[in-house]
Amino acid sequence: MKIEAPSLSRLPGIRHAFFTRQGGISTGIYASLNGGMGSRDELTNVQENRARMAASLGIAPEALVACWQVHSATAVRLESPWTREDAPQADAVVTAVPGLGATITVADCGPVLFADPVARVVGAAHAGWKGAFGGVLAATVARMEDLGARRDRVVAAIGPLIRQDSYEVGDDFIARFMEEDRGHSRFFRAAERPGHALFDLPGFIAHRLKEAGVVTVEDLGLDTYADETRFFSYRRSTHRKEPDYGRMVAAITLA
Repeated sequence: MKIEAPSLSRLPGIRHAFFTRQGGISTGIYASLNGGMGSRDELTNVQENRARMAASLGIAPEALVACWQVHSATAVRLESPWTREDAPQADAVVTAVPGLGATITVADCGPVLFADPVARVVGAAHAGWKGAFGGVLAATVARMEDLGARRDRVVAAIGPLIRQDSYEVGDDFIARFMEEDRGHSRFFRAAERPGHALFDLPGFIAHRLKEAGVVTVEDLGLDTYADETRFFSYRRSTHRKEPDYGRMVAAITLA
């Protein structure tokens, strides 16, 4: 049902999970632990799935709180639970309130969980290529600092996401990265199709984290596209021309 990062599991007073697609009640293309409130799955199924996730973290269902993700570089502070209807448009959540779950949903984009165990501040970021490129990871660290964290103390873990062997991109995508920094060429490998390359999203995320001053970065090395048994994948669903896809949840909380 969930995967934990050893680097975060060692920290006292902090609970976290990269939830898989296993262990819920959804059926069909959403089977079974779909946590996507924005999917077209039955709402009651998603609510039960999320309640199961919250229980495994030891928090109330309404405390498993996610923002309205828009592939932005915006990080927000979580001080009390909000509903889906009044959720802020952002792609990272940080909190210093025990019992609240900083939460994001993914289906190929990079889930990154953060913790400063001394300041007792945690965060979760939704880092697809747009968010990582645009600065969502640095924004998350900055919001954590607002709550007393220190970036050189922050531990960050990169969860299941689409990896380089599965992530083919075109010339326009490559050019965007090269225009910012020619050194970004190291995140691309030639693809079989002319004019295309394979993009190393987790490598780029780790790079952005280091740029933001995060010293301890763990990558779990898991590929959402390649492992259908455990993970939903937006790109896999698109390639199969399926009408929708499930979403996985990553969450972290202070005990």
